[in-house]
Amino acid sequence: MSPAIVIARRELRAGFRGGLRGFRVFIACLTLGIAAIAAVGSVREAISDGLAREGATLLGGDASIEFTYRFASDEERAALEALGQVSEIVDFRSMATVPGADGPDRALTQIKGVDGAYPLFGAVTLEPAMPLSRALEGDGAVMDRVLMDRLGLVPGDAFRLGTKTFTLRAAILSEPDDAGGGFDFGPRTMVRTDALDGAGLIQPGTLYETEYRLVLPPETDLDAARARLDAALPEAGFRWRDRRNGAPGIQIFVDRLSSFLVLVGLAGLAVGGVGVASAVRAHMVDKIGTIATLKTLGAESRTIFSAYALEVGAVTLLSLLLGLALGAALPLAFAPLLNDRLPVPANIAVYPAPLLEAALYGLLAAALFTLWPLAKAQNVRAAALFREAGGLPASLPRPAFLIATGALLAALVGAATWLSGIAPIALWTALGLAVAFCALLGTAWIVRRAARRLARLDALKGRTALRTAIGAVGGRGSEAGPVILSLGLGLTVLAAVGQIDRNLRDAIERDLPEVAPSYFVVDIQSDQIDGFTDRLEGDPGVSRVEAAPMLRGIVTEINGRDAREVAGDHWVLDGDRGVTYAAEPSPETTITAGQWWPEDYDGPNLISFSANEAEEMGLSLGDSLTVNILGRDIEGEIASFREVDFSTAGIGFILAMNPAALRDAPHSWIATIYAEPQAEAAILRDLADAYPNITAIRVRDAIDRVSEILGGVAAAITYGASVTLATGAVVLIGAASAGTRGRVFEAAVLKTLGASRATILGSFALRWAFMGLAAGLVAAAGGAAAGWGVSTFLMETEFRFAPLSALTIVGGGVLATLLAGLAFAWAPLAARPARVLRARE
Repeated sequence: MSPAIVIARRELRAGFRGGLRGFRVFIACLTLGIAAIAAVGSVREAISDGLAREGATLLGGDASIEFTYRFASDEERAALEALGQVSEIVDFRSMATVPGADGPDRALTQIKGVDGAYPLFGAVTLEPAMPLSRALEGDGAVMDRVLMDRLGLVPGDAFRLGTKTFTLRAAILSEPDDAGGGFDFGPRTMVRTDALDGAGLIQPGTLYETEYRLVLPPETDLDAARARLDAALPEAGFRWRDRRNGAPGIQIFVDRLSSFLVLVGLAGLAVGGVGVASAVRAHMVDKIGTIATLKTLGAESRTIFSAYALEVGAVTLLSLLLGLALGAALPLAFAPLLNDRLPVPANIAVYPAPLLEAALYGLLAAALFTLWPLAKAQNVRAAALFREAGGLPASLPRPAFLIATGALLAALVGAATWLSGIAPIALWTALGLAVAFCALLGTAWIVRRAARRLARLDALKGRTALRTAIGAVGGRGSEAGPVILSLGLGLTVLAAVGQIDRNLRDAIERDLPEVAPSYFVVDIQSDQIDGFTDRLEGDPGVSRVEAAPMLRGIVTEINGRDAREVAGDHWVLDGDRGVTYAAEPSPETTITAGQWWPEDYDGPNLISFSANEAEEMGLSLGDSLTVNILGRDIEGEIASFREVDFSTAGIGFILAMNPAALRDAPHSWIATIYAEPQAEAAILRDLADAYPNITAIRVRDAIDRVSEILGGVAAAITYGASVTLATGAVVLIGAASAGTRGRVFEAAVLKTLGASRATILGSFALRWAFMGLAAGLVAAAGGAAAGWGVSTFLMETEFRFAPLSALTIVGGGVLATLLAGLAFAWAPLAARPARVLRARE
């Protein structure tokens, strides 16, 4: 190693004196890839840390106990108060109504009923500024600004909730616990819980949730507190959360999105790897004479390899430090913007874990992409000193290096699979990148072979610009390989994002409206359902009405065992689920196994369960389920499985029981209304006037809300993918810059033969456009394949090719290569033939 260290030190000294000219693309590519991964990981850690620090504030207490469709009993309330201070909250949806010129105006709202202790942590900010207690005095209320604007309300105006009138006192600017409540369809309205008496909104069977937030003594052990409550209320059917995970939905979302963005960052690192490999290869080609000289003087192959591996390792270390510094600095620089845009507090700081993860990815990628050209360089013969070698040896590296390359690739994929937390997607991403890599390499080879053949065609005689462009693409030293590979990979990622985003939007905009109902109506009382259906059945604008009794229950046991022990963390067990009863199945019901109970059945409780979910949970006919409904355990035997299609946005219940099992439990009804658009306003007006307590959710509004969220996710992924494209642009610029010397000589020869500057410029433009076109076409095909896979297998939606997105990618490829090539066209165009040819001699 001693001679290798001496050689490496001298090479580095010369390189730093020259400004690391041959390694600029190397440094830029590796720095960008590492910085992107480090920045995404740092933001994820900042949000996680913010959620942990502000867990009690986001949750609204040290612990939260939630009951479904009921308030805590006196016994339950006493058990809660034995643990600490208690604040009671009730949350549900309803309609806010104000008088209008053409009749009442209505808007969906999420109502939060609070007591005098709310909020236990933090403060509600109002405009005009006032204490919440004063704003909610009597029948006072506060609202989100968007709801006020929608209804044309200002402080002091009156509005109605159910059958009761409230006075608006202020607009809600912020709630301390607004990030922990999950997904809401309507803007917030806040009132005192006792002020809801007489509004007719909370009745037996109404869909609402109560939450009891606790302030515990500082020394309280949270697990011990939960154990005490479980022992005191063994059959209460409550859900417990505590400050350790104040906003679980947001945490899961952030983890999943950031993991996916890290995978996108790895794709960028793969693109950068092409630039790294090209830079190292170009550097080793420049050093062929040096290597041949060293071989002549007796240097061994391993000495050559070690010397240049040390040199590349030093540059890698520099790139690593720059990337980590940039990745740590970007979140700090954009901290005000991030805190303003994020729905949760983010503790922006420098976190070691994401930096170490990015460093690991960077080191593995650098080793993987530099090993091959370094291994080939050590095979340079001493005879290369006495003849024009033209490049690195064409032979494969030794078997040891092939094995090492495979091990590095496996380590990189394994690290991504393990650290991302989404192993299947990570593996499919790796496979997709490998396929795209091979496809682009194959395309580059085909393009070069085809260009050689085309350049010889007689039809191109006399077309100097076109012929020289095609000849250059297929000629020796062509940039086709690195250009098509780097740009193609970056465009493939963007093409996949574009296809997935377009298909998700199409599924919402095109598919659902064909089958979705106009309104989803909840909180219909049992004594209102007949009048409700009578109003709709005679309306010519209504094509169909579906109604069903509605209860909510938690599946707690399967065959007498804890449900999670049997079925794992299946989504059906994650919280309460809709439960209904029916004497006979609807005409649309398809029984896949077993039989429905007789219409007059009055025996032991029977259950019909969703076939797809039953298969996932490992359920069989004859299994027993225990469902906790309103704090009471109800056990039944699975008698049948049936198909449940949730994609129609209609009524779909995982679990249905025979009427005798549930008929006497307090419950309400839900309904879906399929109507013509022009009939919707009259339907909503008549139903809301007759039954002020019901809540009608317009399905189009819910779809728009989901579209908004999906748009944000797609934007985040697109921003991540843009880093990949930026890395590809660096590689592209590097390839264009590296070939400048060859193009100067080419231009000098063409000028000597009489070619004009316009002809030479046209030749340069055409060759780059051809390479961009090839990269864009492969990227469009690869993006379509990735979009099909994600849409079909992950999203389970119909895939339709989005031609506009594909054309944009192809056009972007042509434009990017064209601009990169023309940016380095001045030197060849300005070259003086005599000086260039004389220097060549």
